[in-house]
Amino acid sequence: MGAPPLPADRAPAGPTPHVPARDRAFARPRRRLAAAAAALVALVAVGAGTLLDLRSPAPRPADAPPGEFSATRAYEHVKVIAARPHVAGSPANDQVREHLVTVLRGLGLSPEVQDTVAPEAGQLSGAAGGATLARVRNVVATVPGTDPTGKVFLVAHYDSVQSGPGGNDDAAGTSAILEVARALTAGPRPRNDVVLVLTDAEEACLCGASAFASSHPLAADGGVVLNLEARGSTGPVIMFETSRDNAALVAAFGRAAPHPVGTSFAVEIYRALPNDTDFTAFLDADGFVGLNSAYIDGGAIYHTPLDTPAAMDRASLQHHGDNALGLAREFGRLDLAALESGHDSTYFPVPGGLVRYPGWLTLPLALLALAGVVALGWLARRRGRATTGRLVAGFGLALVPVLAAPLGAYLLWTGITALRPGYAELLDPYRPTWYRLAVVALAAAVLFTWYALARRRIGPAALAVGGLAWLALFGVLLAVLVPGGAYLATLPALAGAAAGLIALATPVDGPWPVVATTLAGAVAVVILLPTVVLLFPALGMAMGGVAALFAVLLGLAALPMVDLLHPQAGGQRGLVALRARRLGALPAVAAALAAAVFAGVGLAVDRFDAAHPAPTHLMYALDAGTGQARWLSHEASPQPWTDAYVDSRVSVADEFPGIGDEDLLSGPAPVASLAAPKLDVLADTKAGAERTLRLRLTPQRPVRLATLHVDTGTATVLRAEVAGRSVPVEPREGRWGFGVVFHAPPGEGIEVTLTLMPKAGQVGIRVMDASDGLDGLPGFRPRPPDVGVVGSHSSEMLAVARTYPL
Repeated sequence: MGAPPLPADRAPAGPTPHVPARDRAFARPRRRLAAAAAALVALVAVGAGTLLDLRSPAPRPADAPPGEFSATRAYEHVKVIAARPHVAGSPANDQVREHLVTVLRGLGLSPEVQDTVAPEAGQLSGAAGGATLARVRNVVATVPGTDPTGKVFLVAHYDSVQSGPGGNDDAAGTSAILEVARALTAGPRPRNDVVLVLTDAEEACLCGASAFASSHPLAADGGVVLNLEARGSTGPVIMFETSRDNAALVAAFGRAAPHPVGTSFAVEIYRALPNDTDFTAFLDADGFVGLNSAYIDGGAIYHTPLDTPAAMDRASLQHHGDNALGLAREFGRLDLAALESGHDSTYFPVPGGLVRYPGWLTLPLALLALAGVVALGWLARRRGRATTGRLVAGFGLALVPVLAAPLGAYLLWTGITALRPGYAELLDPYRPTWYRLAVVALAAAVLFTWYALARRRIGPAALAVGGLAWLALFGVLLAVLVPGGAYLATLPALAGAAAGLIALATPVDGPWPVVATTLAGAVAVVILLPTVVLLFPALGMAMGGVAALFAVLLGLAALPMVDLLHPQAGGQRGLVALRARRLGALPAVAAALAAAVFAGVGLAVDRFDAAHPAPTHLMYALDAGTGQARWLSHEASPQPWTDAYVDSRVSVADEFPGIGDEDLLSGPAPVASLAAPKLDVLADTKAGAERTLRLRLTPQRPVRLATLHVDTGTATVLRAEVAGRSVPVEPREGRWGFGVVFHAPPGEGIEVTLTLMPKAGQVGIRVMDASDGLDGLPGFRPRPPDVGVVGSHSSEMLAVARTYPL
């Protein structure tokens, strides 16, 4: 009688009449080429629209309406603020502060200067020497509300690092706030008070923000903080940090920011990192909630002499100002007393706005996606698209590109930095686009190679289910550990599972499988493509493997689409099979070739020159007691210019505890005629076994900071006060177990009171101060045009130390 006929949905189809079940895909239309082209055009259009939506708006001209933000108007302030480096306590910083006060008075406001001594935000533990404080002078002004329910704080810091003028960091934020203040005063007053807080000494220790949040009367009841920052020179402004329980804040951000770019994933990552901004000081105080925003691309100039006004992308400044003004008006009109939400939101940008949903949905959605993938696998097996063994194999093999792509990106960048060692000192290359394309192309090459090798043996359906299974599992894992990032895996997995179920429920050669898989691919593109693009500037090329990972996840989420675009290879025999295998290898070969070409072009175009100098780090340290001096460098492997100054790696923790305890490159230096800081004993009393020293530490030259350390071999510090403030006594390892770092010391010096338990007849106290600029030192040769200064808080530092036995 013969075998009964197969049902229509299990009938073999394809280029030959004997294609086995393992070679059956979810979507195999009659006109494959036309369907593939249409799907590709649709995905490219979605991707282009998604990326275009991330762009910053065009800067508005100086004659823009008074109620609007104009980057052109704000840029005039940038030019004044960032005319030169203006570290806290410097005469240049005094001039910037005078400009801020003058502008605010011109707007009809009543600015005040909060002049005080403040501790570092968070724990009082400076990385280099112990308890950290600074003299700060914050500029504060209020746009009074008509019927306040609370306060909105617009925050940016007006000081710069010593190594650059801070055109972007943070003249951008400060100037944006001045222009926002102008726009607010030009129109109807808000309901709530809008307090402008332009902080000092952010670069040193976040001490200005700490002083305001902890002690200013306007901060007593807390409020909503909008902090404006920059860590580069271009790119979209990203809202990258929020306070806890952010649902109401994010809702306001989504409806009021004209260009809302922000993700809950970024918030989760930033919360896990040790980085800080002024926003940290507000979160450490009671009663504050808020949002932290910055643009971050162009990171090569961060904290360097190249961070000038001319380096600023004014579109990014416009983005900053548009969002700040929109949010100031939104929070200015809300009843802030009713703002609490009780939970975090999951959110991400899409063309035209921000998608958000309650954080409590994260785990249920992740479990639903996992159930959907399990159902898809079961139905694929039932419909004859895959066997149990091949589904298991597809699941196992799908992990290969997930691991291989990040590893490949790491090896690629390791090779590039071996050819261009100066990259090791940069946050990101000056012109990183080609390298970023190389990493994406490499991820595509890994994915296509894996797919070409596994497709014929395992089958496209089993591989697709396996890829979606890993996405769903990642979604569950993220929902438990990093809830704000779970959407990156959960939603593509959920869309892919739904598309697969639709494909299996409709005729295999009809239009609906193609439509469903294309829509699922579009979901993956909208969600994951911005993540890939934004991860590069956020993490730098050294961590390009993370972007490669998400690029592969995007490929796995769109695997049915990949199969539709992939040359068919399976079920053929003889020359036809050989030709099919060669065609199947073409995407992988093309992607690998593109990766090599992009990396080569990157090396060719991103050479160090006068406009893009190789970063170097150098310090000068003089021991005034012994009359010995050193050149010091943080460089891991010295650049040729630095190599002329240093010859060995040493620890200077005993000689210069204020610099830190890490090993540095060192070399002998000529002794300069520089005075050490003076230490005067104002009082020396005893009470039982305790000895109390009241001291005055006075720099003998203009300096940026001063330090004091006590030799724990001679005494144990029981209590300490600096400039009238009690500081914690937390013993540190090494000889100098107690230390104080004071930024922007006043000319009259700093008073320090130490209550000690002596161990010897004399107490050893090591003092150090530090200024900036190596020009004029004996033996220093100015950098050639193509050699620059690395963005470090110790670049070009000139330190003088001395021990006083008391």
